Amino acid sequence: MACARVPLDEQQVTEPGPLGKERTLPALHPDRTEERCFVPYKPPPEDGSPADVEEFLEHARFITEDLEWLLALPHDKFWCQVVFDESLQRCLDSYLRHAPRGLDLSTLPSSPAVADMQRSIHKAVFLTFLRMATHKESKEHFFTPAVFGEIIYENFLFDIPKLLDLCVLFGKGNGQLLHKMIENIFTQQPSYYNDLDETVPTVLQVFDTILEKCGLQCEGATAAEPMKLNAHKKPTAMTMSQQELLDIILYLCDSTTTINAFLDIFPAACSSFQSHGFLSSLTSFYETGVPDLEKAIRKRNFDDKSLQEDLWKRLSHSCRKMVETVHLLLHHTCLQPILEGRENMQTFAEELLQYFTSFLPEKRFLTDYDEQFPVADDISLLQQAVPIIDETRTSYLLQGVESAWDSVGRRKPQSQIQTSQAQASASLSANQGPAPGAAASSLAGSKPQEVREPAEGESPRGAEAMLDVPQRGNNGAMCPVIGAELESLLSCIRDLLPDLGEGFLLECLKEYNYNSELVINDILEDRLAPSLAKLDRTMPRPVKEELPAVLNNRSNVFDGDEFDVFRREQVDMSRIWKGRRKGENVREMLNDKRHVAEQKARYHAYETVVDEVIVEPGESATAYELDDYDDEYDDTYDMNQVGANDLDGDSLLTRRPFTVPQVLRKANKEDEEDEDEDGQEEDASKGAVNRDQFVQDPAVLRERAEARRAAMQQRKGFRPERSSNVVGRPKGQGQTTETLLDRRKKETNKSRGANHNRRSMADRKRNKGMIPS
Repeated sequence: MACARVPLDEQQVTEPGPLGKERTLPALHPDRTEERCFVPYKPPPEDGSPADVEEFLEHARFITEDLEWLLALPHDKFWCQVVFDESLQRCLDSYLRHAPRGLDLSTLPSSPAVADMQRSIHKAVFLTFLRMATHKESKEHFFTPAVFGEIIYENFLFDIPKLLDLCVLFGKGNGQLLHKMIENIFTQQPSYYNDLDETVPTVLQVFDTILEKCGLQCEGATAAEPMKLNAHKKPTAMTMSQQELLDIILYLCDSTTTINAFLDIFPAACSSFQSHGFLSSLTSFYETGVPDLEKAIRKRNFDDKSLQEDLWKRLSHSCRKMVETVHLLLHHTCLQPILEGRENMQTFAEELLQYFTSFLPEKRFLTDYDEQFPVADDISLLQQAVPIIDETRTSYLLQGVESAWDSVGRRKPQSQIQTSQAQASASLSANQGPAPGAAASSLAGSKPQEVREPAEGESPRGAEAMLDVPQRGNNGAMCPVIGAELESLLSCIRDLLPDLGEGFLLECLKEYNYNSELVINDILEDRLAPSLAKLDRTMPRPVKEELPAVLNNRSNVFDGDEFDVFRREQVDMSRIWKGRRKGENVREMLNDKRHVAEQKARYHAYETVVDEVIVEPGESATAYELDDYDDEYDDTYDMNQVGANDLDGDSLLTRRPFTVPQVLRKANKEDEEDEDEDGQEEDASKGAVNRDQFVQDPAVLRERAEARRAAMQQRKGFRPERSSNVVGRPKGQGQTTETLLDRRKKETNKSRGANHNRRSMADRKRNKGMIPS
């Protein structure tokens, strides 16, 4: 076996050969590779259908088990598998290529099983790459550093695209491990620096491609090559298809996020990016391409509004990452050497000021950068570390930043305004500050400012595509200027251009997002937008329709009462007081009988009742308001023709013969017996129940009880139990399930009833009168 304290690349192992004969092989040899097929990775399904989810879980389980098996191998077996197993490299590459990024996680199905499996694969892949980037696992298991660098470089175990993907996938929460891992790779194999230098122009080509797709000509391309004749026929962001716009936004978002993550984790790469003019290209793209993409997303008609919101979110995220990338490059290439007190601090300070000066023409980018990372703070650091900086130049830069805010029509946050004022006052005493070395040492621990990630439901801030928008609400909608501020803008323009109508100026202000300077400039140079050029320049201001008064349309139960101040000019204030009325006494209140006098008039009509009125001869009863009604006359039968329909008038005189009541008759046994017999026969003919019978028929009682029980159950919605059937079919024909269940139930419950309680049932019948005692 392998000897201790010998690098793996120099170890020799003895193993049985194919014919059973032992042979000596290097520790890293293709014949020592295990036969195992690693399947490629597939991302989680977006629709979340059960079949696709099940397929993903099974596929991901294979990958997780294979990678866990790989990580459990000893040092020599692990590296044989990594170097010579091509299926393993395809599996790892597929994960780096197709694994969901940060913004893609919200679109994945919310299945706990899928999330847990994705986390398992994520962890296994990261641990695999971490072990692959480690050349010394212990004192016994290690590589010669030069050989390790050659192995990972020649076998393409790592390259610049893989490192970029590793940073964007695993950078959150694993920044220190990734930093050590990538630093070890570049340290053991310096050729990766050459690869990085060759990669930066390709990264810059990303922004040129996006500008070309949007029909925009980059400044660098204009100087390098002439514009093609058919360049004007290329589609723009407003005219291209919706799918092409979606692809461009996704491409931009992925590229900017990946570059920012790589530079944040491996700051040593900033010098390579800086040497290729990455800063100037990025800021130029930001100023040229971002407003065009924003305008396309805002003004195009999307069938799916959620898609429009997602595109805006991704573009805002891309802008924020571009601003952070610029800050990282400036911090690690200019500010950090100054804060660490390196040599040639004046050179680094001059370079930083030169970069800020180059940002001044890029108004949009400068305002977004200053919103996230105030330029005044960086200049303050410079003044403390390098006191010999020209104050006139710094003042010029700060004024340029303020001018950029004004030119884009946005307002600087109040906190930054206060900070700028404090910096301006502090700059007066900058020459009396501490020594350069002391300032540099006190600021050496300073780190780049971190940007707060927007919370869920909060619109992204910072470089969030806010060109030509003075203010935005929480939902991203534009807040128009109204009131006194709008009147001030109109009067400012009319002082210079009095012949223009206020209606026309209002439309211009809306188009230019209430930037009066741009409106005046474009009107004077006749460069108004086509939609404004067609308008009448003397168009008056539209008259606002006055809304009807609310009091005229209101409806209230107290309308028109004595306290309705909206309809009465005078109200008796003596009847209105607050709290308990002053001077009010209980005795006086009880003695106040004014309400009794008010009720007398109501009952006056019922005061006198006249029983008889004597009418003199010649007078009419109407003079006394009398009528001919006679209360003693009964008019019940006035409408009935009594006897008109009788056949025989004498029948009215016939009466029913008088009969002595049975109670008053004398007792006569024979008559009573006859009557009893007649009554019994009559009752028997009618089928009535003999109420004198002491013991009734039990069958009849059971029928009545069953009828009452059925009626009660029907009212309560009770379903009666199925009747028991224990007889079943004849032998040999088989029994149904119901019969078997009834037999089992009878067998279980027969001890509870049956004939085991004869005495209690007999007592019960006797108590009910069913058995003569």
